[in-house]
Amino acid sequence: MSTELERAIGRVVEGTRHWSPARWSPLAPAMHALVQALADITADAEGRPRRPVPRLSGDMHLPDQLQVIGLDLLDVEPELTEPQRRDVDEAIQTARAALF
Repeated sequence: MSTELERAIGRVVEGTRHWSPARWSPLAPAMHALVQALADITADAEGRPRRPVPRLSGDMHLPDQLQVIGLDLLDVEPELTEPQRRDVDEAIQTARAALF
């Protein structure tokens, strides 16, 4: 799944990195929800408590947040359970449907 997961996250990151603030305005909640979902799954896999992902000063930072959380998720990917893997796939698909 690593290569597949890395590609899926990369497509969202690269597909949104160039967006203007006006384009982000209605879509930022969907991206932030994806970042939060992946952060929660990562925390669960690491046995850490879930924490809210902060909203940064501008929505244009959301692709960077996704990239960082994605790298964290890739680090724990071998420990993910099948339900967690399904949750990751669902979160990415939901975000892609909302964003694109």
